[in-house]
Amino acid sequence: MSFIVVIPARMQSTRLPGKPLADIHGKSMIERVAEQALKSGAERVVVATDDQRIGDALAHCPVEICLTGSHHESGTERLAEVVTRLQLAPDDIVVNVQGDEPLLPPALINEVAALLATGDAPMATLATPLLHADELTDPNVVKVVHSLQGRALYFSRAPIPFDRDDNNAALDHCLRHIGIYAYRAGFISRYVALPAGPLEQLEKLEQLRVLWHGEPIALGVASEVPPAGVDTPADLEAVRRHLAAG
Repeated sequence: MSFIVVIPARMQSTRLPGKPLADIHGKSMIERVAEQALKSGAERVVVATDDQRIGDALAHCPVEICLTGSHHESGTERLAEVVTRLQLAPDDIVVNVQGDEPLLPPALINEVAALLATGDAPMATLATPLLHADELTDPNVVKVVHSLQGRALYFSRAPIPFDRDDNNAALDHCLRHIGIYAYRAGFISRYVALPAGPLEQLEKLEQLRVLWHGEPIALGVASEVPPAGVDTPADLEAVRRHLAAG
């Protein structure tokens, strides 16, 4: 199995400006993300950014830098430009790793790529069991339910499914979504041409665009629960403490 990792990274962040270059024990965040990706089985690791400072911070790291436009509204749109610029074949597997996941286990990168490679869905993602009951009602935790065939039925910030009999069975059928995706390169180009649907606009979840337009998403259960990513200064401090504890 051959696949490429692409890490979209941008400097603008409302809650943590300059996030990719944030220092984590002597290394920038984007460098730590890239190092995790390089430990996977990826044939190539590409950082896609519109800011030369991010490329400069990775000058000594064995990754490719793809300078993209600054007009993109999402990481997926930036991914689509990379597919075009690198002239990837339609069946090439591309794994999108978020640029704010410095502790992402490399095994999960391999798992989502393998999930896509062994099925016929154009897109794949991972999830883990909910660890605490209060996660079911936390809007910051994206939930997903799946079919018997292991395909995503729906993603939501709300508790799903609704337990009409109130016997706490919902926890047995709901998973916590992890924001890592694998795509066929040709599907990425198709995806960004699709109009956003009403469910995506309501939930503010890009993956609902795929389901709205009738495309399947393969869903796998990750072999391990990844540590949280970095959205806020508090998250950044938590990552520093985690690595210091070793």
